[in-house]
Amino acid sequence: MTKPEALALCARWLPLWTGNRPEDLVEVYAEDVFYRDPAKPEGIQGKANLLAYFSKLLATFPDWVWTAVDVWPVEGGFVLRWKAKIPVGGMVVQEDGMDLVLVRDGLVTRNEVYFDRTAL
Repeated sequence: MTKPEALALCARWLPLWTGNRPEDLVEVYAEDVFYRDPAKPEGIQGKANLLAYFSKLLATFPDWVWTAVDVWPVEGGFVLRWKAKIPVGGMVVQEDGMDLVLVRDGLVTRNEVYFDRTAL
């Protein structure tokens, strides 16, 4: 994947994390996707299971905003460095993190999210 291709995917994908639209977000993922984040270190396998997780997650954080800072192409995908603004209570937590994103036929097949969630 080239850097412009990775940035184009991020431009389509990251806005879907805002607004509590799990059905739209999950459409970026392949049927056989593997997803993990700090809340699910064991990971989630499959699009149907991911939709169930995203439905709860996005309902909890409907107004967070994710922004791509930079991408580094790797074989089969890219590494994404991002910033997030996450409203929690009466404050906004600003997080920096990284994702490993593998892609097949324009769909995410593996998404591993890494950040320090102690502020959440």
